[in-house]
Amino acid sequence: MDSKKVEVADNKTHHILCIPCPAQSHIKAMLKLAKLLHSRGFHITFVNTEYNHKRFLKSLGPDSLHGLPDFRFKTIPDGLPPSDADATQDLVSLAEAFTEYMLAPFCDLVKRLNDMTGTCNDSPPPVTRIVSDGFLPFTITAGKELGIPVVFFYTIPACSFMGFEQLGTLLEKLGPAPVPKDTIIGWIPGMKDIYVRDMPSFCWSGGTADNVLLNFGIEAMKKAHQASAIIIHTFSALERDVLDAISSMFPKVFAFGPLQLLLNRIPEHPLKLKYSLWKEENECLQWLNAKPKGSVLYVNFGSVAVMSPQQLAEFGFGIANSKHPFLWIIRPDLVVGQTAVLPPKFVTETKGRGLIGSWCPQEEVLNHLSIGGFLTHSGWNSTVESLSSGVPLLCCPFLGDQPTNCRFSCKEWGIGMEMDKEAVKREEVEKLVKELMEGEKGKEMRKNVMEWKRLAHEATEPNGSSSIDLDNFVSHLIS
Repeated sequence: MDSKKVEVADNKTHHILCIPCPAQSHIKAMLKLAKLLHSRGFHITFVNTEYNHKRFLKSLGPDSLHGLPDFRFKTIPDGLPPSDADATQDLVSLAEAFTEYMLAPFCDLVKRLNDMTGTCNDSPPPVTRIVSDGFLPFTITAGKELGIPVVFFYTIPACSFMGFEQLGTLLEKLGPAPVPKDTIIGWIPGMKDIYVRDMPSFCWSGGTADNVLLNFGIEAMKKAHQASAIIIHTFSALERDVLDAISSMFPKVFAFGPLQLLLNRIPEHPLKLKYSLWKEENECLQWLNAKPKGSVLYVNFGSVAVMSPQQLAEFGFGIANSKHPFLWIIRPDLVVGQTAVLPPKFVTETKGRGLIGSWCPQEEVLNHLSIGGFLTHSGWNSTVESLSSGVPLLCCPFLGDQPTNCRFSCKEWGIGMEMDKEAVKREEVEKLVKELMEGEKGKEMRKNVMEWKRLAHEATEPNGSSSIDLDNFVSHLIS
């Protein structure tokens, strides 16, 4: 038996509890990480909130979360009022739940899991490590109470992690939020020529909700220094300078990704589980089959962003006037306070040229040969999936880490063009879509993103930087 097989067999005595932040993108990334760790032989317990567990059952089917003997799903309550809405919960309410409510039920769950040890033949070993989303600070408190080391996993890039890490210092130096967006910041390690507008949005938006999230983010980042290690979903070649700076600030930093490319290098996982809280519409893939290579604009603003009816209409007519075929994913809750409906004139003008859906298998879409560009909110899952697929971006960030992701996509990596959501006009949308799909800037970005795609695949090869860091992280878990 070779050394790798011995290591995998030995890992069966190790039980990793994975708990994501209760939002689509965070759950998706954590579930991919959990599958990677399970493939290395670890026993996995994956913890969702009761609300999102029900959404999974609704979107994937009643038997979808039966799991495996060594990959199980458990739930904890979030303390929020019951809701039948199939939508992302309010971020402020979630932040308050993390702070005030979820510690006790989480500790109770871990204790119950450990009390089961040895009670029957298929009972799991005791929980030996907690892998928590980095924005769930209560897990650090729980780990101390229970004597279990906690690893923080960040489903954002290193640049955005550094942005969150520096929020407290930013306010000390420049005063309370909102900080002027055009202020230049010259002192963040590993990040040059950064403006306040390139930082996580909570420091410059200035609304009451943003201030709550700003203070929550600052406190959550303080907890990161108490984790036994941190993982960042990125790869070395993409963010070397920022990763070097972070590694000088934290004792153990692991950077490995893109996670899907790492998963692609192992046999298919026995848990045939998709990642979506919404039911995916696969019909769009057949529609794409009939379109020429690189001809279709893909539009998706993610699982959290919301806009006004006016913004939706301006995006719509700008896309229509570009005359390019498009696949546009419009969540039912995309428009503030009402169902998202496009004007009849838009429907008439784009008949036969566009397809609108409510959710889709995004990675399959981005890997489809007909996709030529992606109009995105610059969420990190969307950005790294597009990069892995070689698809250039038109970036329209809304909140949180998205402005930072946008800035690096456009200025550092050369794979995107920026659009300001506050000044969305159909003429500007039309112009930028045309540039993305057929202009010289679009061609340059397409060349750049193909090179980053090559480097991402290289990082996930057996001796690539991400594979090595994943191996080192496995060693950390069993040490």
